[in-house]
Amino acid sequence: MKDLVKAFCDARDWGQYHNAKDLAIGVATESAELLDNFRFKSVPESDLIMADPGKRKKVEDEMADVLYFLLRLSERYGIDMSEALNSKMAQNEAKYPISKSRGSNKKYDEL
Repeated sequence: MKDLVKAFCDARDWGQYHNAKDLAIGVATESAELLDNFRFKSVPESDLIMADPGKRKKVEDEMADVLYFLLRLSERYGIDMSEALNSKMAQNEAKYPISKSRGSNKKYDEL
């Protein structure tokens, strides 16, 4: 996926605009656009959005935009996302032991 994004950007000479700050802004901006699909919606209404093919497509497109910026940021700065995720999940395992967190939505410092 990183190669696909890199080739797309290289063909357009966009590397000059893709620094860490601006790519992080892209992640935040696209995340907000994803969230906007669910703004002021109840849980049942959100489920209906995901069940409607047209509305679901809009959500998928915004998710892809978020992923694009994450992939581009990781590609530009040599971050292995598999390693980063594995490391973070190990941290989460320590913060949220099953014995304390199963069935709870409390933050780790409230467990």
